[in-house]
Amino acid sequence: MYSFKNDYSEGAHPRILNALFESNLVQEDGYGEDRFTLEAKELIKQKLSNSNVDIHLLSGGTQTNLTAISAFLRPHEAAISVSTGHIFTHETGAIEATGHKIISVEGENGKLTVEHVKKVLESHPDEHMVKPKLVYISNSTEIGTIYQKEELIQLRQLCDEEKLILFMDGARLGSALCSSECDLKLSDLPSLLDAFYIGGTKNGALLGEALVICNDALKEDFRFHMKQKGALLAKGRLLGIQFRELFKDDLYFDLAIHANSMAEKLRDEISKAGFSFLTHSPSNQVFPIFPNAFIEKLQQKYAFHLWEKIDNDSSAIRLVTSWATKEDEVLAFIEDVKKGF
Repeated sequence: MYSFKNDYSEGAHPRILNALFESNLVQEDGYGEDRFTLEAKELIKQKLSNSNVDIHLLSGGTQTNLTAISAFLRPHEAAISVSTGHIFTHETGAIEATGHKIISVEGENGKLTVEHVKKVLESHPDEHMVKPKLVYISNSTEIGTIYQKEELIQLRQLCDEEKLILFMDGARLGSALCSSECDLKLSDLPSLLDAFYIGGTKNGALLGEALVICNDALKEDFRFHMKQKGALLAKGRLLGIQFRELFKDDLYFDLAIHANSMAEKLRDEISKAGFSFLTHSPSNQVFPIFPNAFIEKLQQKYAFHLWEKIDNDSSAIRLVTSWATKEDEVLAFIEDVKKGF
């Protein structure tokens, strides 16, 4: 059985494993003070074309979200998220456990707009309610959609006017930036966001996310917050080595391009076979709508998530491709869809 469940079913790209092996007996300082981590941070800054950002390496997306958001907010402040946002649906109340409410809105195609944020602000006018302070977005979103540059510019302008923090979850940032429909570059992000992270776990690393703090007001004492949340790893080198390998050339982007190209094959051929989709998702997540009986047949050969019931006879499933997805398996899936095996 071949899995299209997620983009972290495999281990890591061989270059990363080789780099970890070759450096295994090299002695280095701990807690991210090693030369591998320092080199990785400089490489990322070069890719960002910005030397003024602070970069911190953490182990996973949920840990990054809860550490960053709880550090950025005061006790009475809250985050705004779409109802499909990862911090609202898939993190076991991690943000709330730090004492901060998440205000959810339905959003539009998995995205927040200026109008959504304005409505939240209007409905939280005074000190009898939590104060909306942080705008949480994901790129790509939980349903595979992506933000365009103009959308981020509009959110940035509103956040500046209302003194809000704009924070981007970048667990699948590589896929978003490498989408054929994306007009953003990695180097655009520091001027548009207060903070964001570059996901490694879902793009070829064993584990790891690179948090980029752009707003100077959010930088102070962040390592204290990391230590308190268990995010300051003694063997921080393990993260540094991986991100150094991903960013010393274009490996990070090459892996995302492969994941996207596999997803594009699935989208194109499933569409040609006459099926529709839950959403237009130009990234590495695909949400086709199939008859329930056909889904049961596909489950005999493939693993994937049942995403949403459409009606009594059909449902949307989620197919996720990765840096390691085999083209032969994609073609086999397509053939099974075509023949309705």
